[in-house]
Amino acid sequence: MAGSLETDYLVIGAGAAGMAFTDSLIDADPNANVIMADRRHAPGGHWNDAYPFVRLHQPAACYGVSSTSLGDDRLAATGFNAGLYEQADGVQICEYFRRVMDDHHLASGQVRFLPMTNYLGLESDQVAVVSALTGRHLDIHVRRAVVDARYLEPTIPSRHTPSFSVDPGVRFITVNQLVDVREPSTGYTIIGGGKTGSDACAWLLGQGVDPDRIRWIRSRDAWTWNRAQLQPLELLVDTVDGLSRALEVSAEADSVPDLFERLEAVGHLLRIDRGVSPTMYHGATMTVAEVEALRSIENVVRLGHLVSIRTDGLDLERGTAPNDGGQLFVDCSAAGLGKAPARPIFEPGRIALQCVSSALPTFNAAVIGFIEATRSNDHVEKVRLTPTNRYPDAAVDWMTNMRGQLSSVELWNGQPDIAAWLESSRVNIARGMMGRADEPRMGEALGRLITYSQPASENLARLRALVG
Repeated sequence: MAGSLETDYLVIGAGAAGMAFTDSLIDADPNANVIMADRRHAPGGHWNDAYPFVRLHQPAACYGVSSTSLGDDRLAATGFNAGLYEQADGVQICEYFRRVMDDHHLASGQVRFLPMTNYLGLESDQVAVVSALTGRHLDIHVRRAVVDARYLEPTIPSRHTPSFSVDPGVRFITVNQLVDVREPSTGYTIIGGGKTGSDACAWLLGQGVDPDRIRWIRSRDAWTWNRAQLQPLELLVDTVDGLSRALEVSAEADSVPDLFERLEAVGHLLRIDRGVSPTMYHGATMTVAEVEALRSIENVVRLGHLVSIRTDGLDLERGTAPNDGGQLFVDCSAAGLGKAPARPIFEPGRIALQCVSSALPTFNAAVIGFIEATRSNDHVEKVRLTPTNRYPDAAVDWMTNMRGQLSSVELWNGQPDIAAWLESSRVNIARGMMGRADEPRMGEALGRLITYSQPASENLARLRALVG
């Protein structure tokens, strides 16, 4: 059985990026018609599969979609995030996106949602989807663009296939299963040096596990963004001050190692082990308190990627490690954000949602949605205003990503309507900045931004060229 539909936009994926894009699009263009299709049963994307103790990397106050608040914009009173704007957990975020879908997207009359639906191709304006439950095909005539909101889809920890082998009899679980453990182990071996591994270690410590019982396999160490310098609203001055000081040292650094030492000295970037030069940066955030807690874990294995887990030992790229048979191995090695190659965001009949500014996915998608809504008939201008700024992976990508942020802000500030939208949108962490320019500390920080933005961009380009 087949059917057909027509729409202006077909958005493939109702995860965070697809929801943020659609929200900005329909609010800026009340005549736009959208179909959203997702293989899952509900909006929210990977949050539907997230491990139970996951929390947002950024404040809930500036995450999600522009039209609808997430949480109460309160400061956390306890925990690693005390004194900073609250993060949201996976349950809150899933409920949030369902509420946005029901109360804003569908209620607008501009959006139709097709859950449990698989997308069959990007070949032309006559595309097709199929229901995972009924097998019914729908041909969809797309008048303007297919929006690929899954182009940078993350790898899901609970669903990915490990790159290493595991012998039968080894106690091995995904990070999602950690909360289901029913008996203690001789120790916990965490596999993965990224934010998921950090979250698992922090959760174990918070549950009272002695740090000496935790072994952490980190093939790469990571720089993380100091969450105290990623705060909106009443703490915005800390964000602007932190950014301005990062630009100041970026303008003055004479080598790449010198740059990262300076960024650490001004508190912009954090690392767990001060004796190791991190080679990874994904834009993940931590607080100083969280980093200090993780430093209590001293059994860190740095022998490259894990190759195999045997009942009597571990094989890694550059050596071996013991296994006493009673260890519980926790897989946190999923890659996180997708690493598809950068491509033009706007192409004829297609929009591929990607990073255009900082490593904050819903903000990037919301900006793209607003630009599409307000310049839908000017392809050249849309391309000019959305240069792709890839999400960082290696530590040296911090330099490229920062230069991209500076370039995007300059472009957008030259467009009065985009500048006004940025000043009002809740997903823009810097909203309200200019209204506080008369405050002494904010004024000093803005002065520093103006002084050092161009010299920083030029010096970062020079330093990045040194490492190829």
